[in-house]
This record gives sequence, C-alpha cells and structure tokens, in this order.
Amino acid sequence: MSVIIDFSIFPVGESESLSPYVARVFKVIRNSGLPHNLGPMSTSIEGDWDEVMDVVNRCFEELKKDCSRVYMNIKADYRKGVSGRIKSKINSVEGKI
Repeated sequence: MSVIIDFSIFPVGESESLSPYVARVFKVIRNSGLPHNLGPMSTSIEGDWDEVMDVVNRCFEELKKDCSRVYMNIKADYRKGVSGRIKSKINSVEGKI
C-alpha cells in the first residue's frame, strides 16, 4: 500500500521568513526515513498511511512547541499495491517529454 501526500506546514504571524521553521519540519521528515521530495512550496512524502500521518503529527508537534498558530495543507493520493511512486510518477512524465 502506498500513499503520497503533498504537505505544507508553517506558522502564521511568527516572521516574514519561514525557512527556519520549514527547516525544522524538514528535519523531522528527513529523519523519518520515508521517501520524500522537498519542493519550493510543499514536500511530498510516501509510505504507509499510518507512517505518513505519524510524520505529519510530529511536524505539527515540532512547530507547536513555540508557535501559537500553525497552518497546514495536505493532499493525499492512495494507490493499493504500488510503492515507489514519488520517483516513478516523475520519471513517467519526464519520459514523455
């Protein structure tokens, strides 16, 4: 089983630059060991539903430590019996260009 989420999370009203907060969250994602892809506006994470949602929760807990307001956006794509889709979806499109 595989779910890919496209995920963004950041504090609201903390500062104009969000990169220090994004870096903190990205460390949580990277340390999870799940396949992921950092993008300019969001990060994709792939894995089992419970594993991925656990990472999302840990990211929220990381920001909640010192941020009074946190915005989060999640899109999910589940596909039964298939994994490795973060790379294969990109490769499929690039192969057609």
